[in-house]
Amino acid sequence: MPLAGSAPATAATQRPDPSAILSRLGQTAFVWDLSSDAMDWAGPVTELFQDIPADRLATGAAYSMLLEPSRSLRNDALLNTAAAAGPNCVPYRIEYGVRASTSAQMSWIEETGIWFAGPDGRPARVEGIVRIDNERHARDEQLVRLSRHDPLTGELNRTHLIAALAEAIEEASRFRNSAVFMLVGIDHLSRVNDSFGFDVADQVISAIASRIRMRLRGGDQLGRFSGNKFGLVLKNCTVEDAHVAAERFLATIRDEIVPTKSGPVSVTASIGAVAAPRHARSADDAINRAQEALASAKHRRCGTFSMWKPNVERDAQRRVNIRVTDEIVTALNERRIVLAYEPVVDAQSRATAFHECLVRMRQEDGQVLLAPDIVPVAERLGLIRLVDHRVLELVVAELAAAPDITLSLNISPDTTMDADWWTGIESLMLAHPGVAQRLIVEITETVAIQDIDEVRGFATRLKNFGARIAIDDFGAGYTSFRNLRNLGVDIVKIDGAFVQNVARSADDRAFVQTLIDLARRLGIKTVAEWVQDEESATLLAGWGCDYIQGRLTGLASQQRPWPRSELAEPDAAVVQAGR
Repeated sequence: MPLAGSAPATAATQRPDPSAILSRLGQTAFVWDLSSDAMDWAGPVTELFQDIPADRLATGAAYSMLLEPSRSLRNDALLNTAAAAGPNCVPYRIEYGVRASTSAQMSWIEETGIWFAGPDGRPARVEGIVRIDNERHARDEQLVRLSRHDPLTGELNRTHLIAALAEAIEEASRFRNSAVFMLVGIDHLSRVNDSFGFDVADQVISAIASRIRMRLRGGDQLGRFSGNKFGLVLKNCTVEDAHVAAERFLATIRDEIVPTKSGPVSVTASIGAVAAPRHARSADDAINRAQEALASAKHRRCGTFSMWKPNVERDAQRRVNIRVTDEIVTALNERRIVLAYEPVVDAQSRATAFHECLVRMRQEDGQVLLAPDIVPVAERLGLIRLVDHRVLELVVAELAAAPDITLSLNISPDTTMDADWWTGIESLMLAHPGVAQRLIVEITETVAIQDIDEVRGFATRLKNFGARIAIDDFGAGYTSFRNLRNLGVDIVKIDGAFVQNVARSADDRAFVQTLIDLARRLGIKTVAEWVQDEESATLLAGWGCDYIQGRLTGLASQQRPWPRSELAEPDAAVVQAGR
C-alpha cells in the first residue's frame, strides 16, 4: 500500500525526465524546423550557453551568427551530407566554436543529430544534441602546439622555423623588399653542461629565448634551430637594420646574468646573418650562409655579429673542393691511388732497413699528384678515411707478395679512431699471417699528444698484432719522452725541419743530438728525415741516430725496388662522393 497522503505511482511519474538526463550528461537537445527556421531547445540550455540571450538561440539564422570559424558551417555540413547520403533520415556530426561576442571566451561544441528530408529531398527538420567539448579541444590544440613548437622554449621548432623562413623569402621576393635570417648561437654552452648539468643549461636556453623574444618586433619570428642555436626571421629588414637588431640581441644576452637553480650563470652569444632574397633565394641558401656567418663570428671572437657577404675566393675554393672530391672518389674507384716507396737506410752501413709508403694519385691526363697535394684536401673534405683504407690494402698486398721487405705507412688523425679501419686491418692480418711483423704504422706527434689514453689503446692493439709504432714529425709538438715510453713507441722520426740544417745550425744540432740521446736511453730507435748531404749524415751517425732518409739516400719512387710475386691487386671498394 502507498503511504498515507502520497499519490499513487503511475507510469508518467516513473518515466525518466529527458531534461534531467541531458543535464546530467552535460548536453542539450534541439529540434530545428528549417521551413520556419525555429529552434526548440530542451535541457540545460542556459548552463551550456552562458551569457548568450535566448533570442540568439531561437532561430537557426541567429544561432549561426554565433558560430566560428565559419558561420555557414552547419548548413554546409547538412547539404553536403544530403548529397552524399541520399534522402530520408541522414545522420551527421560537426564541431564548431560558439562565442557570444568577439571579446567573449570561445566554447567548443560537438553537435550530432539526424535530419529528415522534405518532399523535395532536401533537409526539412533536424533533431540534434550538442555538448561542450572544451577539454578535448584543448588537448587537440596542445598536440598541435607541440607539433609546431619546441617543448623547452615554446618557440617554433626547426621544421616550422624553416617553413616560416621560406615564406618570408618568397614574400620579400614578391614585394621587392628585404628580409634577414639570423642564427644566434650561445657561446660555450657545453661548459655550462659540464659545470652545472644539462638541466641548468636548459634553464639558460629558455632564458635566452625569452630575452630574444622580448626584443622582437611584431611579425618577426623566433624558433629553436638546434641545441644552442636560435633562428630569427626578420621581415622587412635591411642590412643596416640587421646590424642594429643584432647588437640589441647581443646586449640583452651579454649584459644580464641568467639566474638558475645552481646560481647565476653569465653567457654570451654570437650571431650570423644573411639578407634575403639578395644573398639567399631559398631557405637552404639562407641557413647555409647564416651558419657560415655565425662560424665566422665565433672564429673572430665570441659575442660578435657577422653578416654574410659574397667571397670570390671562398666560392672558387668550394668549386675546387667539389672537383677534387669527385677526382679522389673516382681515383679510388678506378684504382688510380698508388704507392711510392722511399728508402729508410741504416745510418752506419747505409743498407736499406725499410721503405716508407707514400700515397700518390694518378690523374686521367697521366700526371701524378703527390701526398702533399692529396692528404690535406682529403682530410678537409672528409675523404682521408677512404684513402687510408686503400693505402692499407696496398701495403699489405705488397708485404704479402714480397716476404723479405718491411714497410711503413702513415695514417691520418681521424683514422686512428676509425672502427672500420680496425676491422679492415684485423681481417687483413688474419688473411696474411706474418705480415704484421713487417708493418710499421706511423702517427704524427700532434695526434699522440691530443689524447694519450686513446693513442695508447691504439698502439697496444697494433702491437698485439705484431706491428711496430712510429711517431712521425717528432719534435714539432710537445710529446714528452715519458709519454713515448707509456705509449710503447718503437721508433721516433725526427722532424726534417730540424734535421735539414744540422750541418749549419748550432741550435738544430743541439736539439737533434739531445733527442737522439734521450731516445737511445729509452731503447727507442730514431730516424732522421730530410737528410740532404753527406756532412749531415755523418753527424747523425756519430750521434747514434739509427736510420736516415731523404734526398741523400733516395727520394720516393713508384718503382718497386724488390722482386714481387704475382698476386692479385686488392679490389678497391666503390665509394660514393658525398657533398
